[in-house]
Amino acid sequence: MSRRKHSGLGTVGDRAQGFTLLEVMVALVIISIGLLGVAKMQALAYASTSTASLRSLAAIEAASLASAMRANRSYWAVGAAPVAIAITGTTISDATLAATATAANFCTPAGSAPCTPAQLAAFDLHRWATALNALLPNPTATISCPTVVTPISCTIQVNWTEKMVAINAQGAGGPAMQAPTYVLHVEP
Repeated sequence: MSRRKHSGLGTVGDRAQGFTLLEVMVALVIISIGLLGVAKMQALAYASTSTASLRSLAAIEAASLASAMRANRSYWAVGAAPVAIAITGTTISDATLAATATAANFCTPAGSAPCTPAQLAAFDLHRWATALNALLPNPTATISCPTVVTPISCTIQVNWTEKMVAINAQGAGGPAMQAPTYVLHVEP
């Protein structure tokens, strides 16, 4: 039986296995970095879906108010509306419309006189503000109907706050993101 003296260098096969382990570890690091990138893209996709959902809801609500304004042309199209109405939450800035909106009944009971155009406008604005407040986070709205232009053209602007994910946020010192806004122009 012959004994071979073993040197510390090992055989060629042993060195090849060592290089393979190193290659596997480098590949794992590269794959890990790639998976982190995929996770970031997934987070941005979820955030974009939420943003798109809120923008769609704002558009639908603005269109519903535009429809109510067209249905009540005797108030909105003749210049009876205030030049600007601000809505924060469910609070209406115009004192007359706000007082009408907080009344127990917007219109008289059945069998009596129908609603006046101002009562109907207050009812529509109150219901719209309540729906907007239920759907969007911290909504504010401005309805502007300048009477200097004929036919009267109104602008409905809806603002809200949302959580945004920045692609390249570099800390708190970065530029502030602007709150989303939806604007709709309508001729009642």
